[in-house]
Amino acid sequence: MAHYSRIDKIVIDVAAADHDKEVAFWSGVAGRPLAQSGRYPEYHWGEIPGQDIGLLVQRLDDGASRVHVDIHATDVDAEVARLEQLGAIRIQQVHSWWIMQDPAGLLFCVIPDGAARLNEENAVRWD
Repeated sequence: MAHYSRIDKIVIDVAAADHDKEVAFWSGVAGRPLAQSGRYPEYHWGEIPGQDIGLLVQRLDDGASRVHVDIHATDVDAEVARLEQLGAIRIQQVHSWWIMQDPAGLLFCVIPDGAARLNEENAVRWD
């Protein structure tokens, strides 16, 4: 089935003890506040001015601090299958998205997004 996808966010994963400092730091880097998500309070995010990619600081419950990317897709199942053909593996489903691992062992996420937001102008169409 045809779908759209794109790399949508750079995600800074940080330990709970460092979360507030990281939000303040990355807000300063971006030059604007990173808003707390009402649905998921462990996330603070914002657009990067002049860019088509956003920035998200995520508080971790456990694990080491790291950086990953979020890929948004209009059809998560189709995108996950496409990425598996490229060598990625599924690690864990969380809510409506997948945590995956690339061939080098780096984590990334595949997040559902609407067709109203992903289109010919800002994403790749996969048939």
